[in-house]
Amino acid sequence: MGLVVIIVAAVAYGAAAGLLLPRAAYRLSVEPGAGWRDRCPEGHPVPGWLGPPRCRPAPAGPPPRPYRADASAQRDPRGGAAGRRERDAAAAPHGYGVSVVGTVLGSGVVCGALAAACGGRPEGVVFVGVAPVLLLLGLVDLAVQRLPDVLTLPLAAATALGLGAAALVPGAGGSWRGALLGGAALGAAYLGLFLINPAGMGFGDVKLALALGVILGWYGWGVWAAGAFLGFLYGALYGLGLVLKGPGGGQTAFAFGPFMAAGALTGVLLAGFGA
Repeated sequence: MGLVVIIVAAVAYGAAAGLLLPRAAYRLSVEPGAGWRDRCPEGHPVPGWLGPPRCRPAPAGPPPRPYRADASAQRDPRGGAAGRRERDAAAAPHGYGVSVVGTVLGSGVVCGALAAACGGRPEGVVFVGVAPVLLLLGLVDLAVQRLPDVLTLPLAAATALGLGAAALVPGAGGSWRGALLGGAALGAAYLGLFLINPAGMGFGDVKLALALGVILGWYGWGVWAAGAFLGFLYGALYGLGLVLKGPGGGQTAFAFGPFMAAGALTGVLLAGFGA
């Protein structure tokens, strides 16, 4: 039964969700104040929010008349064989954004690992459910160093409600009260860091900390502290790598949200296997 749960979480949910993430990651990866992307880099409309990053533009009007190698066509930069090749290239399917292979594998592996750690405990449904959203947030943050409110705030609310429901099911391995306190504590801690150094900590990180604190607080303060510490450790190691990379690396700003999420997921995995 446990193996079936892991396979369902990794393939039926994780990999399937990973297949839908790239288009959303592309559309959400905009600077603050800008509208969500609705066209691919070549200018074709992007249909919907979920799906692979593959553009299939419709043919623009009737096919061009047969090419004639005369002087007028050679003088016209839009005519001739070169122009025809450009039109064919513009109408050909093409990819954009992040790799769908990476999102499928990443989401599948993370969801499968969480299912294995949580076993048959009800909180596993919540943790597996939010994992692709954390991956999506990480992709957007890596692209534009931004964590959209449209994802962070609903994620915190959905995680809290989901764990509240899990706490009512027999066999739950954590505490809903601890989860709520953990979310408030981690959010307050990141808010303090933001107020101390706004240039080094984004307010989006504060909002993400609410959801991650709820996740970590479910298993107690020891897991909460470990997950929070690991997030900073992962970020510090990456920053050290930038410093060692060469001149100017120490002044390079980087997205911190992916390291926060990685630390929280690591804490949940360690707690889940030990529960």
